[in-house]
Amino acid sequence: MKAELLAPAGSYEGLQAVVKAGADAVYIGGSMFGARAYANNPQQDEMLEAIDYAHIHGKQIYLTVNTLLKNKELYGQLYDYLAPYYQQGIDAVIVQDLGVLSFLKKEFPNLSIHASTQMAVTGARGAELLKEAGVSRIVTARELSLKGIYEIYQKTGMEIESFVHGALCYCYSGMCLFSSMLGGRSGNRGRCAQPCRLPYTAYKDKQQISREGQSYLLSPKDMCTIDILPEILQAGVYSLKIEGRMKRPEYAAGVTSIYRKYLDLYEKNPKNYEVTAEDKQMLLDLYQRDGFNQGYYHSHNGKEMIAVVNQKEQNKKQKITGKRNEVLFEQLKKEYLDTKKQEKINGNFILFANSPAILDLDFQDIHVQVMGETVEEAVKQPLSADRVEKQMRKTGQTPFVFDTLEIMTDEAGFLPMQSINELRRQGLEELQKEILKKYRRELPERTQKNRVKNSETSEKMPVFYASVETREQLEAVLEEKDIQGVYCHISMFDKKQLWKEAFETMYQVHKREKEFYLALPYMLRDGQLMDMEQEFLKMAEQCEGFLVRNLEELGYLSKLGLLEKAVTDYSVYTFNDNAKNTLDEWGVMRTTVPLELNGKEIHARDNEKSEMIIYGYYPMMISAQCIKKTCGKCDKKSGFVKLKDRYGKYFLTKTFCDFCYNVIYNSVPTGFLEEAQQILGEGFESLRLNFTSETKEEVKNLLDTFIGIYGLKKKNVKKKNPKEMPEFTKGHFKRGVE
Repeated sequence: MKAELLAPAGSYEGLQAVVKAGADAVYIGGSMFGARAYANNPQQDEMLEAIDYAHIHGKQIYLTVNTLLKNKELYGQLYDYLAPYYQQGIDAVIVQDLGVLSFLKKEFPNLSIHASTQMAVTGARGAELLKEAGVSRIVTARELSLKGIYEIYQKTGMEIESFVHGALCYCYSGMCLFSSMLGGRSGNRGRCAQPCRLPYTAYKDKQQISREGQSYLLSPKDMCTIDILPEILQAGVYSLKIEGRMKRPEYAAGVTSIYRKYLDLYEKNPKNYEVTAEDKQMLLDLYQRDGFNQGYYHSHNGKEMIAVVNQKEQNKKQKITGKRNEVLFEQLKKEYLDTKKQEKINGNFILFANSPAILDLDFQDIHVQVMGETVEEAVKQPLSADRVEKQMRKTGQTPFVFDTLEIMTDEAGFLPMQSINELRRQGLEELQKEILKKYRRELPERTQKNRVKNSETSEKMPVFYASVETREQLEAVLEEKDIQGVYCHISMFDKKQLWKEAFETMYQVHKREKEFYLALPYMLRDGQLMDMEQEFLKMAEQCEGFLVRNLEELGYLSKLGLLEKAVTDYSVYTFNDNAKNTLDEWGVMRTTVPLELNGKEIHARDNEKSEMIIYGYYPMMISAQCIKKTCGKCDKKSGFVKLKDRYGKYFLTKTFCDFCYNVIYNSVPTGFLEEAQQILGEGFESLRLNFTSETKEEVKNLLDTFIGIYGLKKKNVKKKNPKEMPEFTKGHFKRGVE
């Protein structure tokens, strides 16, 4: 299968530029629901025009609906927003939200759905789950190796789309709440403020471990894979994706033109693939963030992938003016922005006296014929073939230009130039209509009406669960009689003796008459749980369930027939009821309320078979990178480091070395005490307290306080516990996200 070069468009002008530069397909956002809300996204009329522009020039166009949608948006806005684009012939929609996915399958059945990189698909199991749900293409997580991508391709046979050039997120896409928690601008809603691009200082055991002048610890260099393009294609990648919807059209066109050149060269002569120094320099001149890396295709992680130093800042300090290559940008503007792209057509114009003028047009396999006025006999000057041809070739701003044009005339007739122009206009319009006809769709009858929440809520008291990451936290939880069950993080157990220790702990928990759940890693890649199927099945026979943090784990349990044992965490997003219903239909035991919904949105949510986190340090980033490695050397020992920002706030970061990822937690825990009455009235099946770095004494104190308030409802926190309480944030409970 011939590979697809997929280019970004942050505007209609950008779409035209990348099409001229050689893109096979373009991804673009409209006025709503795209992960680049601040791009110059086209409004409806311009988007409809963009769809036609792409199709006339034989390109595919994909619409980004790759954000999480709230109930009022999914049920009240999405259908009306998408319907005109569906009718016009948009080729696919890129989605993040499971609710959007199931909505589209019902309402727009002939529309291809691509799973966004925001879904953080890291393996074949998650991909298979999405394939069964109706997804035709996987946009892989950027953190995948070539081997990991090949495995997805081999096991699913799905179309694979992977990023080959542009900016890299520090966090797994879709797993980042940093911008959201700090300033209310959610990356899951297309409004990321990029706090990862700011300076931080790292500390371990109160000792600074980051070097002076190397404080951009969370800012990856840009990715450039032009040298390893053949390897990416051989790994099964069908669509080569360029990042850059927020960048200038000249940038997108320039990068597209280079990748087009080398994709064509590889397809013609794969054995002699080589990139020139001049073309590499052009990519650097277009844009780079403190140099390039080749992404995660060959690197598990590493300091060489991170900028560490902000060169622009250094240049300012040293009063060095970093000049952009304006000559290159001007050249790209002239070549791809100031020109028009026209498709070559063939024409046949018949002009005989006393007969109607006839224009035949051919484009690929499409033929149209239009008939004009009757040609009069010329009294003075009959129309010559040369003059008619000259006039007919004036196709102006239309998408067409004549390749061949045959004029058949007796040169004895006369037709006003206005009539010739009108016949040409009619012919080209008819040709355009015929080309686009195959893309148009009829809108099916709507099946899913606006949903109405069942106003009845259960008056049954929710039960309490606790999530723990250390042995001493577990001890404190087991001493609390009102805790029904405990989620023990898999990293509590030595990986070499994982199942022995997990079973021993489960027996210990059951002895105290509490439920035991194994909390799976925040992220899985490289098949880290493969070959453990039998152990999972044995554990499932005796434990109450598994806490699932991502789609790969959900797919893994699905393959084992264990979805009824799955409790999905906040990061398997149920922003809307459709997403929750999808998971309910798949058979999961419970879902967890997303951390970005506010109180009103939680109230409007279907909370049956759901759990809410009422205390904990929110994980703000799940990263494949390692802070310790970036600052020097990884000691391969799980533990804590702290990141200090420019305002002096400290963010606890845990290095999970057994599964090789870092979690950056919020500087302040979220706690809902004053909100207890409201939360108790929302119909939750259970409430959870998440413990990360707390000591045994702190856990006991927090359990005492929260269960006192929630269990006895009217107890005042100060009377219940005179000890000084930690500072709490309300997270998004009051403000929510845009």
